[in-house]
Amino acid sequence: MRYLTGGEVAATLANLVHQETQQHDYETDLTVGGIFQVTGPGALDFGGSEYERAGREALEPVKAPPDDKYGWWNLSQGIYLVRFNETVTLAETQIAFVQPHERLLLAGGQHPTFYFRGHREALETSLAVGEAGLRIKENARLSKLLVLDLST
Repeated sequence: MRYLTGGEVAATLANLVHQETQQHDYETDLTVGGIFQVTGPGALDFGGSEYERAGREALEPVKAPPDDKYGWWNLSQGIYLVRFNETVTLAETQIAFVQPHERLLLAGGQHPTFYFRGHREALETSLAVGEAGLRIKENARLSKLLVLDLST
């Protein structure tokens, strides 16, 4: 087993915003592509036949000033869903771990660390925002992707 280098991790990704900035020694940053407010309950059952995703509504970023290239999401305390810009395709022997970027934690937000295998076209996670709120700019680096190769 070994962790892939940052360059090898970046090679598993499509839609990188700026690889030179996102790529590090053993991880690659994931960037915010969309944020959604949870608008209704989801449903979970034992077998999965009654599973339903929670209702959601896309939040639009606000440009301040209006001629700025990218806008900001101004989030109040609560739980949101985040969709990353990047999509991931892993080999059968690889497993990916997504964890919050240290700057997200220090800015007052957090999301769970999770892992997956295979291909993820719409890579998403939940985002918890603390009492003071959180401002996130479009394409902000929110998370880190690490990939472990189980065959070596």
